[in-house]
Amino acid sequence: MTEEKIRQIAFYGKGGIGKSTTSQNTLAAMAEMGQRILIVGCDPKADSTRLMLHSKAQTSVLQLAAERGAVEDIELHEVMLTGFRDVRCVESGGPEPGVGCAGRG
Repeated sequence: MTEEKIRQIAFYGKGGIGKSTTSQNTLAAMAEMGQRILIVGCDPKADSTRLMLHSKAQTSVLQLAAERGAVEDIELHEVMLTGFRDVRCVESGGPEPGVGCAGRG
């Protein structure tokens, strides 16, 4: 039995520099090579998984939690979709543009 190593890759930087496009193309190539992939996006517009899901907008964890009242009220199948080459996609959601990690604070 071989042990699989988990690798994590993070793409970050200011808005509009192509993080979502770069990450999705990188992950698509890795999926083509037979890697099992999970992408977790943290974008208020849920753009991080859009290409992997063939332009289908994904509901974020934060959006569903706000509607339901708590994260505990969400089922995994509601927030994890399968896209290109079986890449699993989750959008956590994020702060409104300009006020998050790299925004005004």
